[in-house]
Amino acid sequence: MSGTLYLIGTGPGDPELLTLKAARVLSALDGVAYPQKPGATSQSLTIAETHLSDSVEHFAFDVPMAVDRGPAQAAYDQMAEQLAPKLAAGQNIGYLCEGDPLFYGSAMYLLHRLPDAQIEIIPGITSLTAAAAEIKRPLAARNERLKILPAPLESAALEAELAASEAVALIKIGRHFDRVRDALNKTGHGERAMVVEYATRDTQKITKLAEYPQGERPYFSIILSYKGDEAWGS
Repeated sequence: MSGTLYLIGTGPGDPELLTLKAARVLSALDGVAYPQKPGATSQSLTIAETHLSDSVEHFAFDVPMAVDRGPAQAAYDQMAEQLAPKLAAGQNIGYLCEGDPLFYGSAMYLLHRLPDAQIEIIPGITSLTAAAAEIKRPLAARNERLKILPAPLESAALEAELAASEAVALIKIGRHFDRVRDALNKTGHGERAMVVEYATRDTQKITKLAEYPQGERPYFSIILSYKGDEAWGS
């Protein structure tokens, strides 16, 4: 009998936000796989490690974060090749993914590469809901339309989307921060925009967009904004 590949959302950063189901599954795994930046420690492993047994086998894969996706795709190819025989031998393997596995998560790369595997997906709390909780403001309310926009969008497309948005969440900020701020200010979102870095982690930082200096922000930054009346106040 083949084993199960569990795609496990580990949440936004605070280990206490790991779900009860994720904790239960983690404790019974034969192996655990996770991506990490070369030379860095996996944040998803840091969140999950207290729930893993001492005997669990680790599969750490260096995944470069670069514009050229070739090396990253090669890393996922290698990951699938190493995990496939373990699953075929009946082992239960967990793949750790920050936030939710299927919300801009790397788990999709394994879904594509292991189409015949027995897979169970365990949802996790996303960084968006965590960030909203930290600033104590709804992502959206009543009949507001919420847009989730990746910062790497071209400037013209980004401005067009923002201009037509009531409530907005921008992700993958990093080196795009200055361009994103300009777009928010041009489209009426800048005044109410809040920047949340590393939501729920010990390094969390929350600041109004207008008070941020120029320059690159961490990749794990989120900007939340809305324009118009506060729908939740009426």
